[in-house]
Amino acid sequence: MSESRRLPSARTFYEEVGGQATFERLVARFYAAVRTDPVLAPLYPQDDWAGAELRLRQFLEQYWGGPTTYSDQRGHPRLRMRHAPFAIGPAERDAWISHMRDAVDSLGLPADQDATLWGYLVNAAGSMQNRFPADADADRAPRR
Repeated sequence: MSESRRLPSARTFYEEVGGQATFERLVARFYAAVRTDPVLAPLYPQDDWAGAELRLRQFLEQYWGGPTTYSDQRGHPRLRMRHAPFAIGPAERDAWISHMRDAVDSLGLPADQDATLWGYLVNAAGSMQNRFPADADADRAPRR
């Protein structure tokens, strides 16, 4: 078979990037920064950083083809619903993206894997945003 007609890998993205060890490094690096971030830290349970870290890692592992521990323990991810109680505006989204970019960079993934992972993370961050500048403007507008 010619090189241009290679069969796709039967391995999952989870396996291709290094499995649990890679996702542990990613999430640990991310949360090390979030713990001290003045915008993000207040959104997290201060007494359960380890739990937050574990949940994110398990979710990402499952999403990318690893163990289904997240859903086995917590049911369907329902990410928007789970994040709805938290005010996530542009500042929160951008801080999350900034720390996650650093965490992804720390992995040293090949460009194609980096782009795949990063594309998902940016889209996920955008979909969690539930406060928008127009919302604040509407709240300040005089009532008639």
